[in-house]
Amino acid sequence: MKAVILAGGKGVRLRPLTYTIPKPLLPVGEKPILEEIIERLKPFGVREFVIAVGYRAELIETYFRDGAQLGVHIDYVRESHPLGTAGPLALVRSAGISPDEPLLVMNGDILTDLDMRAFVEFHLAGEFEITVATRKFELQHPYGVLQLDGQRVIGIVEKPAVTDIVSAGIYAIQPSALDVIPDDSFFDMPDLVNKLLPDSRTVGAYHFVGEWLAIDRLEQLEDAGRMIAERHG
Repeated sequence: MKAVILAGGKGVRLRPLTYTIPKPLLPVGEKPILEEIIERLKPFGVREFVIAVGYRAELIETYFRDGAQLGVHIDYVRESHPLGTAGPLALVRSAGISPDEPLLVMNGDILTDLDMRAFVEFHLAGEFEITVATRKFELQHPYGVLQLDGQRVIGIVEKPAVTDIVSAGIYAIQPSALDVIPDDSFFDMPDLVNKLLPDSRTVGAYHFVGEWLAIDRLEQLEDAGRMIAERHG
């Protein structure tokens, strides 16, 4: 199984740290984020990686090289300009992928203990073209929410919580689904899913609980350091 790691973003919410260092190379514990991701995927038999790079690509390529020092093989595809979360997969079409084997695709800022083998087995058993790993996300309103009948208040709930099912930024994708991604264009994962659905091409949802952290802000970077310290402590 080949994994595609999306690592081309500028990490603007982590500035000033990312002015000089791309987010995938920011340290969590004793390793860069991207190295921690690779090490977590190896126990599931993932040894082939394609890393989609863009911002400060030369630093990522210099650090990881061909992956031999980590016991894996790494190829790279370069974005000449931002392509979104699905656009880089158009570059992967020419990266020697098997037409029959699903790609494990994930954002390059996610730390998780998701059982990737079980995830991919679910994807294959359901014969989905794309399977999205999902989680519950609870958002609490900061105010009292009114229930209205015209201009009359019929109820009020103080700071209610709304729970949604959200994408965890991890996907199993059949190579056939990549055909709908335009070349050299900004294209996000929701665009890809919404492009497939009208044609009755199947998209699955794999819900999981457990460790999951998307490192998007400084406080999450600090949380990641604590998470890893506990994991190895």
